Amino acid sequence: MSHPWLPTSPCGDGCLPGRVRRAGPARVVARCALLTALALALPVLLVAGGVLPRTPRQRLQCGFARAVLRGLGLRLQVRDDRTAPAVEEGRGTLVVAGHVSWTDVLVLTALGPADFVARADLLQWPLLGRLAGRMRVIPIERERLGELRGAVDEAAERLRTGGRVVAFPEATTWCGRAYGGLRPAMFQSAIDADALVQPVGIRYCGGDGELDTTVCFVGEQTLVASLRRILGTRRVLVRVRLAPTQEPGECRRDLAARCDREVRTFADADAAAGILLERGLAGRQSVAA
Repeated sequence: MSHPWLPTSPCGDGCLPGRVRRAGPARVVARCALLTALALALPVLLVAGGVLPRTPRQRLQCGFARAVLRGLGLRLQVRDDRTAPAVEEGRGTLVVAGHVSWTDVLVLTALGPADFVARADLLQWPLLGRLAGRMRVIPIERERLGELRGAVDEAAERLRTGGRVVAFPEATTWCGRAYGGLRPAMFQSAIDADALVQPVGIRYCGGDGELDTTVCFVGEQTLVASLRRILGTRRVLVRVRLAPTQEPGECRRDLAARCDREVRTFADADAAAGILLERGLAGRQSVAA
């Protein structure tokens, strides 16, 4: 039986686009070939990641996530609106974002290595679950919200050691046209650890720059169905906004509200004026570890 406080979203199959911009057969085959090669290489990469020093291991994680995004046909564009250093020596960073799809994990991993606060069953998913295991996921049992305090404490402990932790405080996925508020519970970890908070906006768009719900993971759809739809879609643009970092303050509700405003801000006019920067992600970190 579901917990009465379990987050729910009204989004479902009706949020998916009526007509999908189909990719050509050759492009679909190329994407499947790349993803197959990555799946076959994953065991070797996991072994290598276990023996590499921290920096090369983190680069390997980011590179693998970027390659998977490429295989899915998702193209990253990042706008950096941070007005202060993203990190301070000795201080951890809590990264918070709205939640649209399982691909959000790949997007944020491509920007920088982190420990994720995620639904516990993610660890059971093929390919993505193996990657999540290497990223030291902090699991949350969505039906057992009484254990949330333990996840908050674990996140705070990692932040105290200067770590980077990613959370999706909406606590469930939305289609992107509709969205839920950022719930305050996980923000307590940043307050307890005196960690910076980095709000990140993620928006999936079609080739014309308009919001596209093709990638959203909502309703009763399965991972396989979602994967097939994304693979068969012409290129999707993932617009990412790195908002100004926030000091934690003393009130988690105020912190959640500040971050919620930043996560929802996408200035399309500024993007058209050239402030939107397409990052050459290879060989550089868009969000510092």
